[in-house]
Amino acid sequence: CVERRGIVFLKIVLLFVISLTLCHFSSSSMSKTYFTEVHGLPNISPLVRSVEETPEPIPTTVKGTIPSWIHGSLLRNGPGKFEFGNQHYNHWFDGMALMHRFQIVDGHVTYRSRFLRSDSYKQNSERNRIMVSEFGTLALADPCKNFFQRFLSRFEMIKPTDNASVNFVKYKGDYYVSTETNYIHRVDPDTLESKQKVDWSKFIAVNGATAHPHFDPDGTAYNMGNSYRNKGAFYNIIRVPPERDGPEDTLEGAKILCSIAPRDKSKPSYYHSFGMSENYVVFIEQPIKMDLFKIVTGRLRGKSLNEGVFWDPNQETTFHLIDKHTGKEMPVKYHAKALSTFHQINAFEQDGFLMLDMCCSDDGQAINNFLIQNLRQSGEALDEMYNTMSRPLPRRFVLPLNITSETPLEQNLNTRPDSTATAVCRTKNQVFCTFEDLHGEDLKDYGGLEFPHINYARYNTKPYRYYYGCGFRHLVGDSLIKMDLESKKFKVWQQPDLYPSEPVFIPSPNAEEEDDGVILSVIITPVKDKSTFLLVLDAKTFEELGRAEVPVNIPYGFHGVFNSSA
Repeated sequence: CVERRGIVFLKIVLLFVISLTLCHFSSSSMSKTYFTEVHGLPNISPLVRSVEETPEPIPTTVKGTIPSWIHGSLLRNGPGKFEFGNQHYNHWFDGMALMHRFQIVDGHVTYRSRFLRSDSYKQNSERNRIMVSEFGTLALADPCKNFFQRFLSRFEMIKPTDNASVNFVKYKGDYYVSTETNYIHRVDPDTLESKQKVDWSKFIAVNGATAHPHFDPDGTAYNMGNSYRNKGAFYNIIRVPPERDGPEDTLEGAKILCSIAPRDKSKPSYYHSFGMSENYVVFIEQPIKMDLFKIVTGRLRGKSLNEGVFWDPNQETTFHLIDKHTGKEMPVKYHAKALSTFHQINAFEQDGFLMLDMCCSDDGQAINNFLIQNLRQSGEALDEMYNTMSRPLPRRFVLPLNITSETPLEQNLNTRPDSTATAVCRTKNQVFCTFEDLHGEDLKDYGGLEFPHINYARYNTKPYRYYYGCGFRHLVGDSLIKMDLESKKFKVWQQPDLYPSEPVFIPSPNAEEEDDGVILSVIITPVKDKSTFLLVLDAKTFEELGRAEVPVNIPYGFHGVFNSSA
């Protein structure tokens, strides 16, 4: 009897341990990655189709009211041509750069667009076939070459493209279009004509730079770019002076502020952007890795560049802080669990801490999911693709700056009130951090948030209250969101079958409050031909003020800026 009771007791203990284990596994799995369960997603293939350029300005039809104080141009960039002849690109990032200009004057709007006359575009157009490899597309050997020449071409390195299709950026008062290779193009912001191809590597020892520089109030630009040397890869912090010495000056005076060695020099991290506070550049070394051997041997193996990019969930994320004034990397490294990030929201210093706000997810495989064939899917295949992608969510990391040999180990150093982020010293030079959410649970109903923007001119590197972005309850943005950091409540602009681009904040004249101004966003629909419009929202109320309807088709793009001097 005693033995039987003992066996029963052991069974109860065993079941209890199993239930705890299952509960732990379940809760950790749920907290690790946020996925969705969406069905019946509409087809969006018209958003990624080739269009014709509109080089001369055309009028738009304004409905509602465009505030008369808005004077300037919204400049946007993105892919606009996805095939040449009978050959097509494989990845969304591969399409030829199409630049857009919405000029706003006295409540009226005109539109024009031009393809960037890059060498890639010109070579492809001349031969009516894909001549230059892109991120997800390997250019096939020229059929006009003989067999031996085609064989030898497989041993050539894949040359970097100059198809600058990601963003408009500004250096020394000039506008450039940029991607992530070493080539940028200076363009006329009024006519969108391509003026000059500029090679970063002619000025500093880098093999590329991001399309998301940051700026100090005086116009000094900061960027990041990789270099590949005999000893392996390095991450480089770049500084570009704010003024040019002459009319032909481009990147003269650019300097490498600091070089950082990757954890694995043969497999450095991929990064799309970086953070910057008043005194620090913050580089996020994430577990999205680039296998340099696979990339270098890609042509020999018949593989495009994206085949060498992979997600390693077993590696931690590392935050590197670089002093902007001295160029020295701080000895303390901040670590977090594996995460992926494309865009930062803001970073600022306060009371001995550096707050780093960014949109991130717990899975980094999305970059290889944006194949054009995926974006053009429909039905269950489209639902399955979307539901297997981790949602991007806005989060804050709190990094303690005053770490010394006296700093206690294994206790939370984040003393900020009402902050749930943690920062724990593992050693005197290593801090492990967890994040706090910059949103409420209801944001998940909108698929998370990406393409974040703030009132950059006044609140970049400073404490702030509002940020704006796109909700992603589809493979592209399908709503506009304004988040209040004090209440974690948000306002939404959303209409069926309308897909907005990133929101761009324009402050109103003599604005006193942070959200005094308007939001501009380009809206596209796949269900109606020639139905694109520029939307203007009141940034405070998030209500529509007006829209300018454009009588041509526009594909879904990436990034842009507002040029107030136009």
